[in-house]
Amino acid sequence: MVDGPGPVLIDEYQHAPIVLDAIKARLNRSSRPGQFVLTGSARHESLPRAAQALTGRLQRLPVLPLSQVELEHSESDLLLGLLNGPAEAIVAPASTSTRQDYVDRVARGGFPLALAAHDASARSRWIDEWVRLTLERDVEELSRVRQAHLLPLVLERLAGQTAQVLNGAQLAGDLGINERTARDYIRLLEAVFLVRMLPSWDRTLTKRTTARPKAHLIDSGVAARLLRLTSDKLASKDPAVLTQFGHLLESFVVGEVLAQASWTDGISSAGHWRTRDGVEVDLVIETDDGRVVAFEIKAASRASGSDFPGLRSLRDHLGDAFIAGVVLYTGARSYTYEDRLHVMPIDRLWQA
Repeated sequence: MVDGPGPVLIDEYQHAPIVLDAIKARLNRSSRPGQFVLTGSARHESLPRAAQALTGRLQRLPVLPLSQVELEHSESDLLLGLLNGPAEAIVAPASTSTRQDYVDRVARGGFPLALAAHDASARSRWIDEWVRLTLERDVEELSRVRQAHLLPLVLERLAGQTAQVLNGAQLAGDLGINERTARDYIRLLEAVFLVRMLPSWDRTLTKRTTARPKAHLIDSGVAARLLRLTSDKLASKDPAVLTQFGHLLESFVVGEVLAQASWTDGISSAGHWRTRDGVEVDLVIETDDGRVVAFEIKAASRASGSDFPGLRSLRDHLGDAFIAGVVLYTGARSYTYEDRLHVMPIDRLWQA
């Protein structure tokens, strides 16, 4: 192990797990924090040897695609603002973002090298190659997959179901495999940061809530590419494309809010809330002290009464613990709809 000023950065450490023994030996001599930074393209907990070798000696931090706050060099923090004072957070000038602006952001996604591509075709080629290498290299290192040729198909199906409650039986049936195998493949896709399973959230202690997670691709640009949806296609008024854009937009916004949650102290859980009779909320964020902020995401430029049943039901279940419910939409104005329920443009997530 190299001596000198720290920290020592080891990239893609999962390719050489033997290095963990040397790190452990160094930490046995000195437990001073911050000596090493380990980066890798697979979740730490999916690497059994790594997870055991450094138990209790590391802090995990997922490095996600760039958020719009980072891309815009903005100081906006809508989630924190809502937690600290919704009345102040709601006050903002009218948004100037157009539907095309949102389409373009969704189609680009947040991977730095994809964003650096000189045009849409180059970005598509980069995404294609990155997905291929991830499936062929990183997944192979985690598990020997018997039917590896099915992994791209599972990923494509999940892209088509992004922002929807996962139906593992249907996915398995479509591919002609058993449900357990399908779920194993999904876990592998989660482990290499292609897919995010947003768990069901329930602090209402009712039996009416579904336990199934929602599937979200980790990056909307990757999802759009897998579905062969360009900015031009997403901007069309074709009903099928409008539905797909709504799902992609939800995954995009969920990613933006969860990015803000990742740098906000005191966040204890995040999930979606859905009752068995179809009442739902797209994203629920809960703090350590039990405060809750919830979001509904709409691809429409107007909010209507039909957008609020889930938020209203959750508010009534939680009482004073419910701080704010927000419908995020593609319209321009921010306003309060009723008690603790608000409407805001999506770009409030990155524009102060």
